Amino acid sequence: MTEATRHTPGTPCWVSLMAHGLDATQEFYASLFGWEFSPGPAQLGPYVRALIDGKEVAGIGRLPADRHLPVAWTPYLATDDADATAEVIRSCGGTVGVGPLDAGDAGRLAIGSDPGGAVFGIWQVAAHRGTAVHGTHGTPVWNELLTRETSSVGKFYQALFDYEVEPAVSADFDCLTLRLAGRPVASLHGVGHALPRSRGSHWMTYFEVEDTDAAAHQVLDLGGHVVEQPRDGATGRLATVADPEGAVFTIVRSESS
Repeated sequence: MTEATRHTPGTPCWVSLMAHGLDATQEFYASLFGWEFSPGPAQLGPYVRALIDGKEVAGIGRLPADRHLPVAWTPYLATDDADATAEVIRSCGGTVGVGPLDAGDAGRLAIGSDPGGAVFGIWQVAAHRGTAVHGTHGTPVWNELLTRETSSVGKFYQALFDYEVEPAVSADFDCLTLRLAGRPVASLHGVGHALPRSRGSHWMTYFEVEDTDAAAHQVLDLGGHVVEQPRDGATGRLATVADPEGAVFTIVRSESS
């Protein structure tokens, strides 16, 4: 288990889920990941922060009843200036749907989408520093963009945060790894027509688990479903699952764990 320090701009620093049933959603993730919860900023409406050993790992809020938005996990990228980054999002062909706005004394945020329509947040830290612990069961460990093709959207993210972009060595895969100071922080995966029509381009959050197969069975027992069965991947054993409201995420037992 490692604790987070300051996040370099462009680094995924937080993940948040907006759901309809806040209590039932908390129960699902408490059972699956061992999360406990504390109240979040009042400015965000009904909102809680998930904790492991008292350290913050993720957020869950309640969708307003009149907002017909998809229930999905959203990654937040660190920024030193949320307003300036929001302007770059707009100028590079993205949209800003929420903010920038202050979340009390926690920080300043905006939620936008890239030119392909994938939703993500930006977070300017103040009192709340973002995900505080990594590498243990129930913590977010990776974020991957699933999109049609990576070339144009890769340029968008490069313009936002000056990532170093490393393409996959294989001609069979349309994949880019985003790096900051040489360290991989996220990936972009072009899947062409395999992109689900119901979801479109979207970010996928990976959560570390102690046992991928056992966790996938537990998802089913808790009322969720398995989207892609457990399988061995390049970084460990993983499965794609969804919670009872349909929020899709990936669970992984990393090889280095």
